[in-house]
Amino acid sequence: MARALILVVDGFGLGAAPDAEDFGDVGANTFANLAAEFYQQSGRKLNLPTLSKLGLINAATAAGKQAPAVTGEAPSTGAYGYAAEISSGKDTPSGHWEMMGVPVLFDWGYFTDKTNSFSAELLEQIYQRTGINAILGNCHASGTNIINELGEQHMKTGVPICYTSADSVFQVAAHEETFGLDNLLTYCQQVREVLDEMQLNIGRVIARPFVGSSPDDFQRTGNRRDYSILPPAPTVLDNIVEAGGKVVSVGKIADIFAHQGISEKFKATGLEDLVNTSIEQLKSQPEGSLIFTNLVNFDQDYGHRRDPVGYGKALEYLDSRLNEIGVELKDDDYVFLTADHGCDPTWHGSDHTREYVPVMVYKRNMPSIDLGERDTFADIGATIAELFEVKAPEYGTSFASKLQ
Repeated sequence: MARALILVVDGFGLGAAPDAEDFGDVGANTFANLAAEFYQQSGRKLNLPTLSKLGLINAATAAGKQAPAVTGEAPSTGAYGYAAEISSGKDTPSGHWEMMGVPVLFDWGYFTDKTNSFSAELLEQIYQRTGINAILGNCHASGTNIINELGEQHMKTGVPICYTSADSVFQVAAHEETFGLDNLLTYCQQVREVLDEMQLNIGRVIARPFVGSSPDDFQRTGNRRDYSILPPAPTVLDNIVEAGGKVVSVGKIADIFAHQGISEKFKATGLEDLVNTSIEQLKSQPEGSLIFTNLVNFDQDYGHRRDPVGYGKALEYLDSRLNEIGVELKDDDYVFLTADHGCDPTWHGSDHTREYVPVMVYKRNMPSIDLGERDTFADIGATIAELFEVKAPEYGTSFASKLQ
């Protein structure tokens, strides 16, 4: 019986999607643009020997219509392609849910006013529910910037920092020690309840705890928590669990799926810890297990912060760890590598970008296989369903027969 590991390189796009114009993202290309900036700033090309051997450069060149500035080998093993998104947004839940066979074909609610984002009616309901009668922020903002701007005032007043972005999110930053982590999580749960009762259809409430005493040393911690709405239909994860298999969440996967269709969850902070925990689960989980890992740091630390050099170094680090993952694979094990959206670190603003994402699969002794362009992220879920011999999702076309 199959096992599989899915690694989601959060925010790793391969070029503007066919509908990028609708999102203002024509010209966005996370991989090619960061590689070019990396070369310009460091004087060398990105070195990705394992990912290139698995076909990443070929997939990126086909998707983005340009070859990224990367040193690597010709494809020699593994399946590679790229996929467009059919969901209405370019956010984390939409990408992950579609990946597992349930695209978001409705419109999320958004807070579109950039300087006075939350209405008086919403704030009054939040004040009544939480007992805290003020907020700081109330705007579109970068998470790290707003902590630096308002963190000291927050610590003095005990008033949470609330902000949003182009995504369907309500984010709350608070100091782990002066405000308290438990208080922050309770506050976010109460905000989630208010948003649901008002039927605003906001995808996530995100708790953003931080520590430090001044803007010079404020730092977000690994105790982030996402309070998501449930997917609108059962996902492939639900189908695996219903059939007696296991779904193991590493990182924020459980939060993204509102803990539905999850058998076990393992917290991990930082790229190294996320990879280490994924390898540990490959070593220990039985047949019939799907290990699902979100590598959030690519998006959170480098994409949103517009740090192409840091992003490139993180890609090189991931490349250096892939052979360790390969060593742990049994003959019927598969590794999928993909993304949930783009987050071009050279693009204007600090939001996600509407792009193709990689679709790469590896198992032992697999020849090199070109999967071409996939019409939806849901092809991944359909393939997983076939490999695990569970109910197929409504959306997506399986390419499992090409992987044998």
